[in-house]
Amino acid sequence: MTLADIERIPTDWLTPAQVAPYLNSDPQTIRTAAHQAPGLLGFPVTIMASRVKIPKLAFIKYCKGETVDAT
Repeated sequence: MTLADIERIPTDWLTPAQVAPYLNSDPQTIRTAAHQAPGLLGFPVTIMASRVKIPKLAFIKYCKGETVDAT
């Protein structure tokens, strides 16, 4: 998956499964980090019970090296 592929996803929110290939990571690793230490991810996350959602625009900014408020 490329950043261009992520930009074409037609929603405002991404899932760990969608961003994991781009980050060369496992989706469960992203979920665990989001629950245990979300500030260390570098991009913001929203947690709803066991679900982790990632705001697409903030994630794209993070990937482009732009400043993102990860809180």
